[in-house]
Amino acid sequence: MLPSWFAFAAVLMFVVSVVSRADDTALNEPHQGFVAVFYGQDLAGWRGGTTEDPAKRLALSPEDREKLDKASIEDIHKHWRVQNGELVNDGTGQYLTTMKDYGDFELRLEYKTVAKADSGIYLRGIPQVQIWDTTKEGGKWDRNADKGSGGLFNNPKGSPGQLPLVHADKPFGEWNSFVITMIGDKVTVVYNDKLVVDQAPLVNYFAKDQPLPATGPIQLQTHGGEIRWRNAFLREIPRESN
Repeated sequence: MLPSWFAFAAVLMFVVSVVSRADDTALNEPHQGFVAVFYGQDLAGWRGGTTEDPAKRLALSPEDREKLDKASIEDIHKHWRVQNGELVNDGTGQYLTTMKDYGDFELRLEYKTVAKADSGIYLRGIPQVQIWDTTKEGGKWDRNADKGSGGLFNNPKGSPGQLPLVHADKPFGEWNSFVITMIGDKVTVVYNDKLVVDQAPLVNYFAKDQPLPATGPIQLQTHGGEIRWRNAFLREIPRESN
């Protein structure tokens, strides 16, 4: 009888362990200290956006911003959807853009895309942490796509962080992970557990001789092919603690 109880106890401990691990890694459930910017159910908290100087939006009247946001939300619902807890874009339409603006932060998220698509993550509305099809067939080796994703592609050529330190992309069909930390104008990118950008300054794409905006939205770019996102979590970093 004793061996049976031991076997039962072992099975019970295994089940509890599995359930605990599942809870710890539940889809779209934020880690401690983080908040979800995508809740896995709908597009709440997001509007549409494009590659446009955030200063132009701030210059609009509240009424005009409201009209712009309303039209952009209609657009994203044509091209973005939620499927099985994943954000899915069809490769066209406006970029998914947070309604909230952020200053200093740590952003964690995962994506999966298809051949010949590219995308990116805009920080404070400024392009971008680049996502490539890094294969020769993708047709963008002339733009250094063969070097890998994760670099600050729109920075001046040859500047720190403009190209990733290593190629860390996974094959199509697999999920890739980002941990992006932005403090002041400095950006650090860990891509699939590899350091690809090390405290490199993000250059203001819209006014290269001007500092970055102090705050701005997170944007998920659409460009040429389906892309899926999940587990998008953010931790704001208070300026006084930097």
